[in-house]
Amino acid sequence: MEERAVPNYIAFAVPFFFALMALEIWLARRWRPSVYRFGDAVADISTGMTQQVALVFFKKAGLFAAYLLVYRHRLLDLPEHSALTWVAGLLLVDLAYYWWHRLSHEVAFLWAAHVVHHSSEDYNLAVALRQSVLTPWTVVPFHLPLALLGVPPLVMLAVDSANTLYQFWIHTQLVGKMGFWERWVNTPSLHRVHHGINPRYLDKNFGGTFIVWDRLFGTYEPETEPPVYGIVKPLGSLNPFRAQFHYWGEMWARALATPRLADRLGVFLRRPDWNPPGLPPQGSPPEVRPETFVKYDPPVDPPVARYVFAEMVTVVVGATALMFYESALPVPVLGAGAVLVLLAPLSWGGLFERRRWAVPLAFLRLGLVAAAAVAAASRGTAPLPLAASALVAAAALAAWLGRLRGGLPSPGPSLVPAGPDLRPPRPRPG
Repeated sequence: MEERAVPNYIAFAVPFFFALMALEIWLARRWRPSVYRFGDAVADISTGMTQQVALVFFKKAGLFAAYLLVYRHRLLDLPEHSALTWVAGLLLVDLAYYWWHRLSHEVAFLWAAHVVHHSSEDYNLAVALRQSVLTPWTVVPFHLPLALLGVPPLVMLAVDSANTLYQFWIHTQLVGKMGFWERWVNTPSLHRVHHGINPRYLDKNFGGTFIVWDRLFGTYEPETEPPVYGIVKPLGSLNPFRAQFHYWGEMWARALATPRLADRLGVFLRRPDWNPPGLPPQGSPPEVRPETFVKYDPPVDPPVARYVFAEMVTVVVGATALMFYESALPVPVLGAGAVLVLLAPLSWGGLFERRRWAVPLAFLRLGLVAAAAVAAASRGTAPLPLAASALVAAAALAAWLGRLRGGLPSPGPSLVPAGPDLRPPRPRPG
């Protein structure tokens, strides 16, 4: 099959994501003022950027190539331009998503990737961007049967992207129940259930675009009580890299605590709430209510919030540029750009939690940005106006951070402890 460029539909959608988040914030201030917290929203955006920057390197090389390989041995030839092919692709991709999503709550190593999306204790459009760097890999085996059935690669990519984009808008508290539609498609109300850690809501409503799979396979649950959001063992951090990988550490610790090899493997391959013999039982999740649940919420001083917001605007632009030009830029340039992008959210989490290393790391990143801009201009690898803009932005942010530094709170551990450990490493929040 002739290879074609793989369109990055998510990159095109980035401006719309932020426009809709701005609209939700504006509406929430009039209707539900507790929908957004700045630190948590920045952590959401940071984890999403981390995933998309990782995909710049691996999407074509690994994920799409695997689909193409199986597609060459397809059992059926579905015409790419047929409406029936697109309808079949839409249904099959969503069915594959249902089983990937369900097993990502029922198999520990899959949950270790998917837990990233559930670890926010808020529920808003920013949470939709809170994604794991590993889930694009864990979903690959669930897409390969579609290749074998003959779903054309570009049809699969377009429909899969549409499935992902559809799920953005259902991450909101501002839309109530939708009546008849909830018999067939996923809605904000049904997805709020999925993100709830209320015992009756755990492991429910796994559908992406359609909710009929949950009705067919017994995992459907309507919204009947206010959900409490997060994970049953709270993350207690605004560090996006801790959000990405913390559960792997928890599994490793449990595996090391048991002597039998079979039990060690079971920690990774069985349900996340399973414990090897000899370890304390994890217990059942308690009842929770929004009015009594304590969120992890270190106070963010307004000057720090303003600085982080200004820097985030520049970093989001840089990350989006990497997504758009991933095919045109050489790997060393992509690698340098990725480092400059990813150091920023790490420093933001540190600033929010008042870590000693946060300010030096922020200065280091801005220095690297300035050095990269000078090098790009001198070698002619970037237009002079672009390099000059990057240099000026880095200098301005460094000066701002320098003035801010004296007024930053004293360094130390996080000011607000994590919420109570509602249940050990068992999965299932939303």
